[in-house]
Amino acid sequence: MPIANEAMQKRQQAILAILRSRRVERQSELVRLLKERGIRVTQSSVSRDLQQLGIAKLESGYRRVEQPDPETDRDAALLAEFVRDIRAAGGNLTVVKTAEGAAQRVALYLDRSGWAEIVGTVSGDDTIFVATRNGGEQKRLLARLRALVAHAARPVE
Repeated sequence: MPIANEAMQKRQQAILAILRSRRVERQSELVRLLKERGIRVTQSSVSRDLQQLGIAKLESGYRRVEQPDPETDRDAALLAEFVRDIRAAGGNLTVVKTAEGAAQRVALYLDRSGWAEIVGTVSGDDTIFVATRNGGEQKRLLARLRALVAHAARPVE
């Protein structure tokens, strides 16, 4: 295993341990706590780690967002294959870009997912608008979707 990958795994495990043990409200605080543990880190690497781990900043600080397990949720893994981009568009609107012709299928999955963050969706051919009630729910949705796509994209070892 390359050294960079080992360092990333060690850093991500430390992030999870810190977040389990205390409330963290800023990335700069997380950077400081990691450095206190002897882990060399930059804020940009912490930001990437948080996204890969499915951690979002909520009202109560940084927390892991629950997500479906693509290995047991075949539909989620299949849909992750179609998603091309996920972006916030205002305080409660998320835009999901998909492969051409896949937006309605992905939107149907999101509508039926039961995710509390989702109020509703509108889809076209390759674009979905996903409405949430507020910015906090949008952040949870963004983290959940990004983690789902990132997890499904990882190679099987």
